[in-house]
Amino acid sequence: MHIIKLNAIDSTNSYLKKLSATRTLEDYTVVITRQQTRGRGQMGTSWASEAGKNLTFSVYKKISCIRKEELFYLSMATSLAIVSALKKFNVPQLKIKWPNDILSANLKICGVLIESIIKKGELDAAVIGMGLNVNQTDFDGLPNAGSLKLATGTTYNLDELMYSIVGELKNHEKLITDRTLIPLKSRYEEALFRKDKPSTFKNTEGELFMGFIRGISEAGKLVILLEDEVQKEFDLKEVKLMY
Repeated sequence: MHIIKLNAIDSTNSYLKKLSATRTLEDYTVVITRQQTRGRGQMGTSWASEAGKNLTFSVYKKISCIRKEELFYLSMATSLAIVSALKKFNVPQLKIKWPNDILSANLKICGVLIESIIKKGELDAAVIGMGLNVNQTDFDGLPNAGSLKLATGTTYNLDELMYSIVGELKNHEKLITDRTLIPLKSRYEEALFRKDKPSTFKNTEGELFMGFIRGISEAGKLVILLEDEVQKEFDLKEVKLMY
């Protein structure tokens, strides 16, 4: 594992993608920074982080063993790897909020952004960006945000956490390379936040509706059981799970 440590950068994902375009990178090359000034989340959202208190890093992962349309399996493996790593640090009540937010006691502690690298029309690698709230305790204006310190009262070593997460990512990668995708999907679904519980959702028109999360489709869409026992699949842009 090759590690590049930076004091400050706009986005570790952007840095690593540009680096991969100019040179051949070692698998599991990691870019980690004390301060990320323009961290990015799903669908163009920003990720704000207090300098030096949280874990912001990206991993370059060769992943040519799956097709472009199977990229969500890497998202599932990444989410499960983070949960497995955090369990070792006694972080309580861990769940995955679809597609790949990590929650502790219903508060978001980690966000993931995975970007594919395509070569000759096929998936060649991916950049896995992670933003984990660790020792930050003030999240003014963000009522749904939490951190490891808020959850446990413990101050954590950022490098130790990073090594643990990358180690678990290597373990969970085997499920993909061995093509044991059905067990991977089942484990992910078991960890889903509010699975099989009555939940409120918002659609693209801003309308609220009730339903039950039943799981995910092969393409990673959220499967919701609606009224009249109708199941429907929703893409990330089509639905939002309300807390």
